[in-house]
Amino acid sequence: MVRFFRRKKGAEEAPEAAEADAPEAVEAPEADAPEAVEAPAAEEVPKSVEQAVERTRRTWFSRIGGMFRRGLDDELWAELEETLIAADTGVETTVKLLENLKERVKEEGIRDPEQAQEALREELLSILDVDSRLGRLWGPASADPSAELSERSIGVRNADRTGATTGLRIGGAAQDGGAEFPKPAVVLVVGVNGTGKTTSIGKLAHAYQQEGRKVLLAAADTFRAAAIDQLKQWGERAGVDVIAHKQGGDPAAVVFDSLSAAESRDVDVLIIDTAGRLHTKVNLMEEMRKVNRIIQRKVPDGPHEVLLVLDATSGQNALHQAKYFTEALGVTGILLAKLDGTAKGGVVFAICDQLRIPVRFVGTGEKAGDLANFEPKQFVDALFA
Repeated sequence: MVRFFRRKKGAEEAPEAAEADAPEAVEAPEADAPEAVEAPAAEEVPKSVEQAVERTRRTWFSRIGGMFRRGLDDELWAELEETLIAADTGVETTVKLLENLKERVKEEGIRDPEQAQEALREELLSILDVDSRLGRLWGPASADPSAELSERSIGVRNADRTGATTGLRIGGAAQDGGAEFPKPAVVLVVGVNGTGKTTSIGKLAHAYQQEGRKVLLAAADTFRAAAIDQLKQWGERAGVDVIAHKQGGDPAAVVFDSLSAAESRDVDVLIIDTAGRLHTKVNLMEEMRKVNRIIQRKVPDGPHEVLLVLDATSGQNALHQAKYFTEALGVTGILLAKLDGTAKGGVVFAICDQLRIPVRFVGTGEKAGDLANFEPKQFVDALFA
């Protein structure tokens, strides 16, 4: 599940040249994007997390039961280490995991293979148990599947209350004793080019729209015309407005105009797309800080979430990218895109272990509804199913 939290720091600088670029009014965007965004089917059935991790389970984790049945010996530990690393769990995380597991087996006198495998599942689950009290929108009640949430399942049947969810929960009761949903709720979305960032923004906008919230998108990735056009198409598809300037414009000006529009249009959620040129890391991070300052000028407690989109198919590279953005921007949550397209879903454990940032959502397919809450227990259970 997922929820919203608070952000730190007060306002800093006034926007430098917010008037420099006049925004394009994008109420009804023109469809000349480079990537065709297919029209939604009359009834889309989103893919489940279980379906998304099928390749990882089949390729790597399905072997683990057989390993344990052969006995608890040095050969098991070596084979288990090799399998976890191959699934992109990462060397550091794998070594720590197996050290904890071997110590537990020894201390508890575990000899039964099934009991030892259950201990492994519990250790994996503990890695995913990170502090979810970051941000202001997606919070810790998500750790309790039985918690009463103000929620609506998007495009699929209702979530069951056993820990396996079939719908997306994105709003409602916030943290701190049910604090009200901030308005506008500002979500800053970051990530390198090619991770599926713009598509993920479209899915999130679709989900909020389906929940009945008024959404506005900001096309602050002004360096690529393709990014602006693609966001316009997603806006048209989700039925939400997009604020955009011309290619090469000042991203900070786009953000300033978007915040003004969100206020005047009584918008519930403003989702801001940003540039992702990691090879110009220093300039990119400085630009992101400038955008952050402008948000805080207009919304002192914003952004309410800084959502980092990572490409699950990039494995350990995703972890390196996450480190850059986390150090610079204070990321509050991660959306792991393209989980259905990889056999290396073990990277989730490396991200949670080394960054201690919660994974909030996972992309489970290409359709607008293919976005799911990340549930640690559901994820681990699916790997061992």
